[in-house]
Amino acid sequence: MPPSSNTDPRARSQTRGLRGPGEARRVACAGAWLCALLTANNALRPLRDAMGVAAGVEDLHWLFTATFAVMLAAVPVFGLAVARFDRRRLVTLVYRLFAAMLLGFFASMQGWLGDDPSLRLWTARVFFVWMSVFNLFVLSLFWSVMADLFTRAEAGRLFGMISIGGSIGAIAGPIVGGSLALWLTPGSAALVAAILLEFALVAMRGLDEPRAPATDETREVSETETETETETEAIGGGVLAAIPDLLRSPTLLGICAYVVLMTMSSTMLYFVQAEIVAAAFDDDASRTALFASVDLAVNLITVLTQALLSARIIARVGLGWALASVALICAAGFVSLAAAPVLGLLLAVQIARRASNYAVAKPAREALYTAVDRSQRYRAKSLIDTVIYRGGDALTGWLFAGLTALGLGLGGVALVAAPLAGVWAVVGRRIGRRVDAAETGAQ
Repeated sequence: MPPSSNTDPRARSQTRGLRGPGEARRVACAGAWLCALLTANNALRPLRDAMGVAAGVEDLHWLFTATFAVMLAAVPVFGLAVARFDRRRLVTLVYRLFAAMLLGFFASMQGWLGDDPSLRLWTARVFFVWMSVFNLFVLSLFWSVMADLFTRAEAGRLFGMISIGGSIGAIAGPIVGGSLALWLTPGSAALVAAILLEFALVAMRGLDEPRAPATDETREVSETETETETETEAIGGGVLAAIPDLLRSPTLLGICAYVVLMTMSSTMLYFVQAEIVAAAFDDDASRTALFASVDLAVNLITVLTQALLSARIIARVGLGWALASVALICAAGFVSLAAAPVLGLLLAVQIARRASNYAVAKPAREALYTAVDRSQRYRAKSLIDTVIYRGGDALTGWLFAGLTALGLGLGGVALVAAPLAGVWAVVGRRIGRRVDAAETGAQ
């Protein structure tokens, strides 16, 4: 049924399309930034997964625990940087620090620091932990900036389009990483990733250019004008400022619960994957090729969904069902794996889970942060996306080890994980409805 004639045209325009060349430029710069990040991340990810299996599936819970410990040490340092630097200097500092580390990994993987087998093993272990820290920090910081620069209304219209740039990078990443591994060396991906981080900084500077003067068609609500006055200031606050932010905000507490349940379900599936793949393949090259193929399939489906459906799905079903969608897919996948824990079914579940997460649930999850204060987007969001996220990983690693020690096979573990994913869906539905209701009441 067509909309009634008395519907506010400006309200309708906030739900679809670009509003002028200035907004198109901002979306293009944000998409290019995310493209660079995900090209780098996905060029390195298949190698990281292969290294995790090579180190021994029985030791994976120790690697996740080490990742959590590194997060605990890194977050206070990041908190100091957030308190002291404005947005541009903060992003520049973090990205160039990670680029320097990538150059160190490149030197080690090339054998320039020695060719001792124990050094290679420890390089693989450190790289696995480092990658788990890297992908969360750089992407969390990106989405914090997005929530800083775009209002809730803009986020609903534009985050799906921005995510298309990320999906293009995610498609290019496995191709780049696989090609470099075949034609040069796996370590070459680290050098390319360092270069891509510098390109991301160039894209960020394009976002910081002043906006064109507002017109009747491009002027946003007063919330946008208020926010742009402070968007380049330092955020302020102490190292532990994120903790009271979390405790005071029902929205942030809801996001915390959602992220913990998401990581527990996803990590449980990751451990099941590691067991099945380790049994199916006995060499790193085959495992890396398999993981790269899965990544490529996920990202192809994701970019098609984002281009054609993501914005429409989120606008039609709301944040609640968008957040719950990936949890419901995960729950159904666990039930299926409980009956038949085989490689083909596992790959189908992983592809469906990850594609729905990237295309629908993640843009919806990032849009939640437009409902909190600017300082919380950096301090609390970084805490949630790093310590809380990796804490869920570590907890799930030990849970998996405990369940298998009790004699549960992969089918039994999947059966335990299914209701956990169901609770995750309920939490996502509730927190999304809360933010949608608050937004509707504010208009």
